[in-house]
Amino acid sequence: MSEQSPAETALLTQQLESPDLRDRMVALASLRHVPADVALPLIKKVLNDESLQLRSMAVFALGVKVTPESYPILIDILANDPDYGIRADAAGALGYLEDVRAFEALVRAFYEDTDWLVRFSAAVSLGNLKDPRAFDLLMRALDSPEILLQQAAIAALGEIKAVSAVDRLVLFIDSENWMVRQRLAEALGQLPTPKSISALKYLTKDSHPHVSAAAIICLQRLEDKEDPK
Repeated sequence: MSEQSPAETALLTQQLESPDLRDRMVALASLRHVPADVALPLIKKVLNDESLQLRSMAVFALGVKVTPESYPILIDILANDPDYGIRADAAGALGYLEDVRAFEALVRAFYEDTDWLVRFSAAVSLGNLKDPRAFDLLMRALDSPEILLQQAAIAALGEIKAVSAVDRLVLFIDSENWMVRQRLAEALGQLPTPKSISALKYLTKDSHPHVSAAAIICLQRLEDKEDPK
């Protein structure tokens, strides 16, 4: 990544302060080419922008442009922002950081936030942290009436390598939602047990091509681990 010249930084600063939303959005998107330490103060300029779309982009950027300040800013947004969409963005960005310090805050968001989208993002991010302490929470999330939350929990249980969850996970093998079945195949591919292999063989014959393709790939992955060449 090339060094950012003072003139280029000044131009981005000017664009981020423009009354034109398009100018601000273009400038924020341009920060992907800017080193994290230079990008952070520019991102902070629009964290409280009047445009929720721009704020969402800025919160996401904090998860990508990692600096020592990214974590505390995101924790504060997750706990205190009045907009549930922005809180969900913060939960998601904390997963991108892969900082295990976020574990307690994400658990709190899952149990205490009133919006399911925030809980969904928290569950996904707990999977990204790959912290086995999330097991009980994710097992509880499997019982959620929200299909997307079930999907997040299934995927995250695979990410944390929760082999003991396989008996519970395979109960989703005939879910009416094909995306649930796809997430199940992907999760089982990370959980090497005889029951996982049996379930994946069943899913290779699934009526939905995305599910069967995922099952074939994941089954091969498990069989390769069992019989390394």
